[in-house]
Amino acid sequence: MIAQLQQTEKVLIGNWIFENGKNVEDSVSKRIQYLINDVLKKVSSSDDGWDVLYIDMEDSRYWELIYPDSHLHGGGAPLLKNISHDEAVKKYNV
Repeated sequence: MIAQLQQTEKVLIGNWIFENGKNVEDSVSKRIQYLINDVLKKVSSSDDGWDVLYIDMEDSRYWELIYPDSHLHGGGAPLLKNISHDEAVKKYNV
């Protein structure tokens, strides 16, 4: 079972691992995928579509999905971070 988000968590940083000649997701990247597919609700995305805003319906916290290594093929590994309501309003006009 993949863990739900905890109140103490503020950021999840995924990585790619080079394994058997290719890059694969680490456990944090897999957890991020689980969270955005099965736990969080999509609210909005940036104008370019790369950054996505989600909300955790359990506690109403906003989570932003970004790809800090966007220069890599496929955008690189994901990063999911908790952002304030004010940050969500400013960037995503929610």
